[in-house]
Amino acid sequence: MLEGVNVALGVSGSIAAVKVVELAHELRRRGASVRGVMTESAQGIVHPWAVEFATDDDVVTELTGRVEHVELCGREGWADVLLLAPATANTVGKIAAAVDDTPVTTCATTALGAGVPVVVAPAMHEPMYDHPGVLQAIGRVESWGVEFVDPRIEEGKAKIAAEEAIVTGVARATTEQSLDGKDVVVTSGATSEPIDPVRILTNRASGRTGRAVARACAVRGADVTLVHDGGDVHYAETVSVETSAEMLDAVLDASEGADALVSAAAISDYTVEASEEKLRSGEPRTLELEPTPKLIDAVREEHPEMAIVGFKAETSGDDESMVEAARRTADRAGLSFVVANDAGVMGKEETRTLFVRPDSATEFVGSKDELGARVAEELAGELV
Repeated sequence: MLEGVNVALGVSGSIAAVKVVELAHELRRRGASVRGVMTESAQGIVHPWAVEFATDDDVVTELTGRVEHVELCGREGWADVLLLAPATANTVGKIAAAVDDTPVTTCATTALGAGVPVVVAPAMHEPMYDHPGVLQAIGRVESWGVEFVDPRIEEGKAKIAAEEAIVTGVARATTEQSLDGKDVVVTSGATSEPIDPVRILTNRASGRTGRAVARACAVRGADVTLVHDGGDVHYAETVSVETSAEMLDAVLDASEGADALVSAAAISDYTVEASEEKLRSGEPRTLELEPTPKLIDAVREEHPEMAIVGFKAETSGDDESMVEAARRTADRAGLSFVVANDAGVMGKEETRTLFVRPDSATEFVGSKDELGARVAEELAGELV
């Protein structure tokens, strides 16, 4: 997600500075190079040696004749993005007023003047976050195009956002906004059909691919609605569903006004009439399987012009058969393209797929995060 991105990490004096070592590791794990900049107050909470260890680079703790702020964040500087995490109320207020009395605030002024993207992850007590002056400062800095990663409001504190949310903010600031202004609906994971109050029919889909697609679309500027059997995520509005019927209803509702649908969920092909009481065990049972409506067909009927991306899992192990099945689905529902894969990759982190179009089938091999990025890029091409 951040492969090849240079991140200048500005750390100010919030207790949340204790999280900076883990944050730096996560940024690097995602492919970024990181260099630290610290205020004097931050150094009283986390030793610069810890940040040096986490970033594998020298830490700027004071500005010298080397003009470190320009070397890092100037027009020809090293950084592709300046990340302020944590950012205190004091630091945000100073940035809003162009006050440069710490290495961090001076880097911020330099970056804003040089057009270097800036991402801010605030952390402070909740009353400070609610102060009219702080809110005004945040609004002013946001109006300059700075990306704010909202804190978690818990226990009377505006706690620094989770590492994953900060990584998403940095990725958004450094990625072409090819889906800016687009509304995208993404389905993810398995659905479940109740047999009785205890048992269900379901499948092995983990939802990793759908979530990766949703996040990648959000990183590229889309407003994303994620429909899945799961909880909230930081990068999308979520609708939680369980059955195929619930997913269909939710998608039809979310598709009103949407520009695209990515149907990555492994939706149940069959349902049963559920028993109101638990079925006794140890007795032979026959279940009457009833086919469920095809979601992409229903959405296509309601929205003839919408861009729809389908996913097709097969067990043949034969690329030619997968391509033929994918093209039949694409022809039936008028899909922009289909991502076809062998069902054996369900639940795994790595995947192999074929991007199937009417006149081509292109292989993709990599992680599901990388696949999500590829789907988002291909979708952006469809919506130009």
